[in-house]
Amino acid sequence: MSTTPHHEAHAPRDLVGIGIGPFNLSLAALAHPLTELDTAFYEQRPRFDWHPGLLIDGARIQVPYLADLVTLADPTSPWTYLNYLKAHDRLFPFYFAERFHIQRAEYDNYCRWVTDHLPGLHFRHQVDAVRWNPERDVFEVDYTQLDADGEAEALGRTYTRNVVLGVGSEPYVPDPLKPLVETPTVPVIHAADYLTHRDTLVTAPHVTVIGSGQSGAEVFLDLLRARPVGHEGLHWLGRTEAFAPMEYSKLGLEHFTPDYTRYFRALPENVRDRLATTQWQLHKGIDADTIAAIHDELYRRTLHGGWPDTVLTPGVRVRTAGRIATTKIELHLEHTQQNTRSRLTTDAVVLATGYHDRPLDRLLAGLDPYLRRDSRDRPRVDNHFRLVLDPTVTGALHVQNAERHTHGVGTPDLGLAAWRSATILNSLTGKEPYPLPARTAFTTFGLEHHQPHMPQPRQATQTLTHLIEGR
Repeated sequence: MSTTPHHEAHAPRDLVGIGIGPFNLSLAALAHPLTELDTAFYEQRPRFDWHPGLLIDGARIQVPYLADLVTLADPTSPWTYLNYLKAHDRLFPFYFAERFHIQRAEYDNYCRWVTDHLPGLHFRHQVDAVRWNPERDVFEVDYTQLDADGEAEALGRTYTRNVVLGVGSEPYVPDPLKPLVETPTVPVIHAADYLTHRDTLVTAPHVTVIGSGQSGAEVFLDLLRARPVGHEGLHWLGRTEAFAPMEYSKLGLEHFTPDYTRYFRALPENVRDRLATTQWQLHKGIDADTIAAIHDELYRRTLHGGWPDTVLTPGVRVRTAGRIATTKIELHLEHTQQNTRSRLTTDAVVLATGYHDRPLDRLLAGLDPYLRRDSRDRPRVDNHFRLVLDPTVTGALHVQNAERHTHGVGTPDLGLAAWRSATILNSLTGKEPYPLPARTAFTTFGLEHHQPHMPQPRQATQTLTHLIEGR
């Protein structure tokens, strides 16, 4: 490996993106026609992969296909999902399929098609640090170029006036289960790796799925369909009070509009934090069709008498966990409403316990003196998705999907990707290459501020009366 960093010789770029997931890919696609911008995007993985462990056959994304990378900002873009279909001679089959929600695997293929044709994307580039150079008024971005085996091959550095972070999230494992996940002989895996271990899980005598959101439901349904009638051997546990449907009413979905994002960001910090704990059903519930499919499959297994060997219990948390010998796991459970405890022995566990924001502290360590934080030491983010920095920093550091504490429940939603990318590009260019709507929801999320009605002075009223009557 070359230990001397290669310094890119050209003038500083206008924008460097860190991470190539759907959100930064959206930004790259919308930036592509803006020829005045010099951009580059870096990703440590060898290619685009969108939750590969959860591309279960038949699983759909929870947003309509119009929530692709670009359409809601520019439906004429060459990078739309419909243009992807056209490029593959599949427009007519899609038309007759009459599907508003597409499969996850299809969305993954669409994004990979964009990465295959869009310039300026650099895979196998691991960004190590971002610093501000006050002498040159630019950000320094250090990276390591990786070889085909993921090993360090060369060091590099690029300079840029602006940065956008789109490093995504990482699987969350509850503390009681971390020791088990770290022990390779015990089959305790996060749902993010489900397909990699599916064959082992299908043949395990007993499997427990933990997590009552969409991923947990999809994993439970897939295992249920794969196991013989009467010998299912499945437990499904969740902390929520019910296996509840995701909010999908038309007015409820308006929480995922720019209008609600602007409203949420204007709220006091303590109100935002309180709201975040109450809105779980907006984004952590289960698609109603998936719930129906689970019930249909369970009902089908009762047709010849008897009940399937399954237990579905909400309102349960895992207190502790441990191994029994080397092949079994014991979960110590507590029911939050009954205030009762029990133990469950199982042969494998799938953790559908969600994702947490990937920590930025290491990456942004060199910028720490410039970062402005809130009362809980979280970075402050303005309405253009910029981290609030010391005024001496003249460049902008934007974030994608790292601002839920400031911008609300829509932060990780694919439906807001194109709008957020357009907002960032409008801010960077100082123009409006992507005009955005002033209003996007029928709901008004707060009281409108009107000037109080003030009675007109008597003299003015009389004068107006005289004018009307021609006096």
